[in-house]
Amino acid sequence: MHTPRRCSSRCPRRPPSCTCPDGLKQSDWTLGSWNREDLGNGLYRGTSLFDGRDTYVRLDAQPSSLLVDYWVGLDPARLLRVNSARVVSGPAVGHAEGTCLVTLTKWRTPVQSDEDWARACAVFDTEVHMIKGRLELGF
Repeated sequence: MHTPRRCSSRCPRRPPSCTCPDGLKQSDWTLGSWNREDLGNGLYRGTSLFDGRDTYVRLDAQPSSLLVDYWVGLDPARLLRVNSARVVSGPAVGHAEGTCLVTLTKWRTPVQSDEDWARACAVFDTEVHMIKGRLELGF
């Protein structure tokens, strides 16, 4: 059994302004799926900055919970729900008004190598800081 990876950051915006449920804006901070294009029906394709391959993503947003599940894969017919983002209002957990907490969660697949998992964890640590920076800059 593998423990999921979680990364969190306090961001300077209220939750609705978070870019997590926007499949195209997500391209600004997802290193594994850069330069996204909307393929329709909630499916997006981007390019991995690591190996140049196409990465497909389908978002399952639950706006009332400020939760987004990401179904990801190299084949649009075989996506796995391996990533989630959750946004919590800062005051709900004792932080300042006008802030939110963004938490990314990644699940390891049974076939993922130790090297791929280590890279994925490092990427998530970076991406949560990229989200924070973009929110601070008003992206």
